[in-house]
Amino acid sequence: MTTLFHPTAVVHPRAELHPTVQVGAYAVIGERVKVGAGSVIGSHVVLDGDTVIGDRNQIFAGVVIGSEPQDLKYDGSVNQVRIGDDNVFREYVTINQATHAGEATIIGNGNLLMAYVHVGHNCVIEDRVIISNGVAFAGHVRVESRATISGILGVHQFVHIGCLAMVGGMSRINRDVPPYMLVEGNPARVRSLNRIGLQRAGLADENDGKTLQALKKAFRLLYRSGLSLSQALEQTELLSDSEALQHLQQFIYHSHYATGRRGCIPGKRGSRGEE
Repeated sequence: MTTLFHPTAVVHPRAELHPTVQVGAYAVIGERVKVGAGSVIGSHVVLDGDTVIGDRNQIFAGVVIGSEPQDLKYDGSVNQVRIGDDNVFREYVTINQATHAGEATIIGNGNLLMAYVHVGHNCVIEDRVIISNGVAFAGHVRVESRATISGILGVHQFVHIGCLAMVGGMSRINRDVPPYMLVEGNPARVRSLNRIGLQRAGLADENDGKTLQALKKAFRLLYRSGLSLSQALEQTELLSDSEALQHLQQFIYHSHYATGRRGCIPGKRGSRGEE
């Protein structure tokens, strides 16, 4: 195993690294870290805390995973980071451990986090998410699968970003981003459906395109009709029983009415989304 470690790397003897893991120059790996098969740890990487990293992850130079949360409530305990398989963490990504014992910051499978992305404490990033350079997530942010987040933007704590959403670069994201929507601006607004993302995901072809057509009609009801939120949601229930539409309805409902949620980003000025 030591033949795959650069001689300048510092690896705690109790760290658990699969024999196929490669460790680059000046990397530092802490006592409670576990790394799965085929993962590559670049130079000057720091892995700390109670951190479990799955198989075939690529961790580029300067990445820091499992460091203490930037949270005044933190009590000094060693807390969790859980990372799945086949992720790519580009240069200088930072991922903080959770604030309290028994909690975790979680990254799923197949994600790409580009250079200088920051993932704050207690965030959850699901699967196949693309996050561009210079994005900063505050604590407790949740990003659903296959969302795409463009560069140089900040996301407020406790915000949820829905599946297959597209967030435009340099936006200010202080409320939830509904699934399947394209959001951008400062202040951010829902501009349209993320049609390209939906097509790439195969939803344009699903049931001869009926899912995409139902989502288009739902978009018009929610953001162009002038109906109240409750009226628009009632009308969307008549459109289709597709899984995608049901997820959109449930996301918006919980965003506006569940305790602890921030409500969804509105549509353009004068649309229903302003309420």
